[in-house]
Formats: sequence, C-alpha cells, structure tokens
Amino acid sequence: MTVETEQTTVETTPADGILLSEGAAGKVQSLLAQEGRDDLSLRIAVQPGGCSGLRYQLFFDERALDGDQTFEFGGVSVVVDRMSLPYLGGATIDFVDTIGKQGFTIDNPMATGSCACGDSFH
Repeated sequence: MTVETEQTTVETTPADGILLSEGAAGKVQSLLAQEGRDDLSLRIAVQPGGCSGLRYQLFFDERALDGDQTFEFGGVSVVVDRMSLPYLGGATIDFVDTIGKQGFTIDNPMATGSCACGDSFH
C-alpha cells in the first residue's frame, strides 16, 4: 500500500494507515461511475459529535487540503486529513450488502468504545 503526501510517496502498513476492502473499493467505483465523475476521492474524517464523542464522516471530495494523506486502493483514492489520521490508524473500511444492513462499515482498532446505534465512538 502506498501513501502519497504533498511531496513524497511512502510505503505504509494498515497499522499506521487505513485499509479499503475490495468490496468497499468496488462500491466506491460504482458510485463514482453513477455520478459520471472520476476526479473525486473518498474522504474519511473524524468529527466531534454523536453520543460517544466522535463520529465518522465519509463523503466524496474534490479538494486537497494541506496535510492530507492519500491512500490508493485499486484505482480508488482515499483521503484523510491530518487531524483525523491519528484516530484511524489500522482502520478497515468495508461495504456490507445484506438483507439486514447495507452501507460502509469501519472496523477501527483505535476506538475503545461505541454507542448502541454504532454511529459514534470514543
């Protein structure tokens, strides 16, 4: 896996970065194709909020912010801002599509607890 910073490319492991599963990468590619856009990245951010204190945000973004780290997974660009990265070390982003649930999931070893609804963590 490769991490691109503003001027360098650094090899990384899931322990100090993030991992996007093949299923999640495929879903991102499908969503981008539906939008007719190939200039967007999947941005993953951690924001204050939710009943446990912190909340994940996943959205498509065309911006490049100072300090962003970019991870490439099979043609999918995932961007994490410098404030969120410490909270996401070793996290795996997957896409689940079952009868009971559909959506992106985040398995985050840095989270010490979460709320009952699963939307926030601490």
